[in-house]
Amino acid sequence: MSRIGKLPINIPKGVEVKVDGKNLRAKGPKGELSVVIPEPISFNFENNTITFSRASDDKKVRALHGLSRALTNNIIEGVQNGFSKTLKLEGVGYKVELKGKGILLSLGYSHQIYFLPPEGIQFEVQGVNTIIVKGIDKQQVGLVAAKIRRLRPPEPYKGKGIHYDGEYIIRKEGKKTTK
Repeated sequence: MSRIGKLPINIPKGVEVKVDGKNLRAKGPKGELSVVIPEPISFNFENNTITFSRASDDKKVRALHGLSRALTNNIIEGVQNGFSKTLKLEGVGYKVELKGKGILLSLGYSHQIYFLPPEGIQFEVQGVNTIIVKGIDKQQVGLVAAKIRRLRPPEPYKGKGIHYDGEYIIRKEGKKTTK
């Protein structure tokens, strides 16, 4: 059995789950999300608990077993609590400010970059160098955070750029002079 796939998912209070064939729809205080369970995976929903089982032990089916459980857990967690990622800007003159729904980034280029969030994503700015990306869809929050980080990835010599909060940047030693 898959270590992830065999774990049951307990539905918390305030979250409503509806089953429509192979489609699971979760509705909670933050919003509504749905996931389609692949064909070889079956699930059982009773007593506010969802359990997953698989039809065979093929490698692909075993992988889908854990994936289905993880995606279902993510939509239930998302509609109840939501997800967030924190990004830090490091460098002289690097700053961020909230402009309408989007953010205006000054990253050392000759121009400023205006980043508009997709539907379902909100930005929060703390100070001039911290961005918090919030939303109910874990995949979309991670994707938007990665797109922002890609605008100026951290470089290994001075550590300038955009990095995740808690990310360790491996530093390189600069050029050496001989005497």
